[in-house]
Amino acid sequence: MWCDVPVNPPDDQLDRSILPIDVHTSTGELGSPVTALADNSPAPSPIRPVRPPAGAPHVLVVLIDDMGFGASSPYGGPCEMPTAERLSAGGLRYSRFHVTALCSPTRQALLTGRNHHSVGMGVTTEMSTSEPGYTGYRPASAATLAQILGGNGYSTAAFGKWHQTPPVEISPSGPFTRWPTGEGFDAFYGFMGAEMNHWYPQLYDGTTPVEPERLPEDGYHLTEDLVDRAVQWVSTQQALTPDKPFFCYLALGATHAPFHVGQEWIDKYAGRFDSGWDQQREQTLARQKGLGIVPESTVLAPWAAGVPHWDELDPAERRVAARFMETYAGFAEHADVQVGRLVDTLEQLGVLDDTLVLYLLGDNGASGEGGPEGTIREHLVGHGFADDTADMDARRDSIGDPTTYPIYPVGWALAMNTPYQWTKQVASHYGGTRDGMIVHWPGGMDARGQVRHQWHHVIDVVPTVLDAVGVPHPATVGGVDQQAIEGTSLRYSFDAPDAPDRRTTQYFEIVGNRGIYHRGWTATTRHGTPWLMVDGGDRPFEDDVWELYDTTTDWSQARDLARELPGRLAELRELFVIEAGRHQVFPLDDRVTERENAAVAGRLDLHAGRTTITFGPQVARLTEDAAPNVKNRSHTVTIHVEALGHDDSGVLVAQGGRFGGWSLYCIDGVLHYAYNRYGRDLTTVRADRGIASGPHELAARLQFDGSVPGGGAQVELLIDGDVVGTDRLEATTAFYFAFDETFNVGVDRGTPVTDDYPPVHNGFTGDIHQVRFDLAPEDPLEVDVRRRVTTLASD
Repeated sequence: MWCDVPVNPPDDQLDRSILPIDVHTSTGELGSPVTALADNSPAPSPIRPVRPPAGAPHVLVVLIDDMGFGASSPYGGPCEMPTAERLSAGGLRYSRFHVTALCSPTRQALLTGRNHHSVGMGVTTEMSTSEPGYTGYRPASAATLAQILGGNGYSTAAFGKWHQTPPVEISPSGPFTRWPTGEGFDAFYGFMGAEMNHWYPQLYDGTTPVEPERLPEDGYHLTEDLVDRAVQWVSTQQALTPDKPFFCYLALGATHAPFHVGQEWIDKYAGRFDSGWDQQREQTLARQKGLGIVPESTVLAPWAAGVPHWDELDPAERRVAARFMETYAGFAEHADVQVGRLVDTLEQLGVLDDTLVLYLLGDNGASGEGGPEGTIREHLVGHGFADDTADMDARRDSIGDPTTYPIYPVGWALAMNTPYQWTKQVASHYGGTRDGMIVHWPGGMDARGQVRHQWHHVIDVVPTVLDAVGVPHPATVGGVDQQAIEGTSLRYSFDAPDAPDRRTTQYFEIVGNRGIYHRGWTATTRHGTPWLMVDGGDRPFEDDVWELYDTTTDWSQARDLARELPGRLAELRELFVIEAGRHQVFPLDDRVTERENAAVAGRLDLHAGRTTITFGPQVARLTEDAAPNVKNRSHTVTIHVEALGHDDSGVLVAQGGRFGGWSLYCIDGVLHYAYNRYGRDLTTVRADRGIASGPHELAARLQFDGSVPGGGAQVELLIDGDVVGTDRLEATTAFYFAFDETFNVGVDRGTPVTDDYPPVHNGFTGDIHQVRFDLAPEDPLEVDVRRRVTTLASD
């Protein structure tokens, strides 16, 4: 009789167009069930795991955050990056590699091989809306690189920043299908959002919340931790399954704000930036020409309007600005040195030459989100307020330590994007979209230490890896038909420096800044200013001014030809509309900070319509979208406790941290409420009497009386219904408390909202039974901040 017995066909005969691969096939007549084991028939072969084609390389993708084209030493910049230099000396540097101008969109494009709007990631996850190109939900028809490689027999792991899961799903309730371990990675260790405090991070191991056992004073730093985990994973994987290739994705939080690094790394750069950003641009461009990264004819692109030149700063502004840049450079070098430890591990394991390494030096251009002054409180500028230079000057020696959350002035961002215009967010210009990219694969290419000038985009990474591995892009994954890959493999250029470009057209768009590249020409229009992230009034898209550049002769987009060649500009603008329509770019939406609030953005709000939410004593690590939304509305927080009496101390419930948030806590039996607005304005309400031992109902009541987001409120503290303290908040937090902090009951994790209690070790000493939020109906303010969205039927 015939029976089905699992047998693996040879790896080169597997049908890799359908994932997962089914290795069960019929082998023929083996006899009856009674005699099958008694006769001399050969035993069936054991099931072997799927393996990729013979010779498939290991894959390591490293992504640095918020680094501009002209920041790193391999690209002529002032930040020493010995690992990037080492890899480029043994491989290739690409001089015309592009990203999307913003974090989440680049990451989704990187891991899917499709344009960011095509997979619903037109902006960051925290800014998503209900429009198809902006939902923040990757469709199942766009499988990730990890899903494809995993389905072809690779071990897969991701470490560091993820920033691709809808914030409403980052909670203990899940679902977890859009977390890293649900998107093809066997293992994940890192953080889920836009940025993370490198001294006090709140991390996940898989889907389990974890925090480091060590503190900054013990020598802890997030980048070192992430690389430690990556080294451990690769070493273990190779020890257990040396015949199985791996895909390791290391996406560091550095060099995104906050710029956190040890003093010794900052000291190395002391005095190097005293001559300022204008001179730095000149020095960097000269080095870039010497390295062959840009042509000799390249000139510096025009300086951004509204940004002071170095000689326009006063002495205090120069001191503060120089310290910011010293901190950034130390942060960047420290990150690269940690990457070097992983590269060293691959070499020690004997697999470096057989590993395809793609080292992306940025997911967008350098960030100008610190504003003209820079800031030690990033969320302050994010809400439209400039930081105080005198205060920063008095504290400049602390920039980079745990008491600060720094990002440099926009002048340094422009210098780090040399020779190009503008910064992160500005998808119209190369300062927002052109980054360095290094490829190292000694076992797969002959070229060493060369530069490639072919024009490419981050969507080209997936087809490049699949080309190197020797597997097709699957037609179906998990039964779902797949969207076409929109990228083009750049493997053709590895050993062919003069090969003609295979990518000839690419659109760009982020928060209304938009452009099109086609056969050497670019048409661009900058709609917004990246450090002005709160509603600045009506800015019709129809009024945007378009520019035209011939980048075959004008490498840096320095000479606008729009008036000379209006016909060419019109053709490219029409092409942009066609490409934007194909990829779900419309309707355009230029809101930035306003969209951080789910109720304002119009995306799914986990608690929409609820006016009462009750938590038990163990609720922890809720992100801003998963926590009760207490912004711009009246609310009462009531906690049922069993108090010990005069010795009771610790946090009852808190949200946010040192740079924005609120906390209800006790000190020596006295109830307190602290409201921290952007890390600058701290209001503390203290009860006029202590809490006796026994059961009590403790409460904080806020009566919001503002007419705009961030308006004022009256605060009352209550014990068993009696008012025991009052104060006035002249202003409140308008749109978000923090990207890196969370909501917790019984403890304040990460940094403390107030220095009335220590970081981390601040749990409440009594017993918490229940925490209840009573919320006023949703605020009526959202209609006003929705107005700057348009279908823009023609552009």
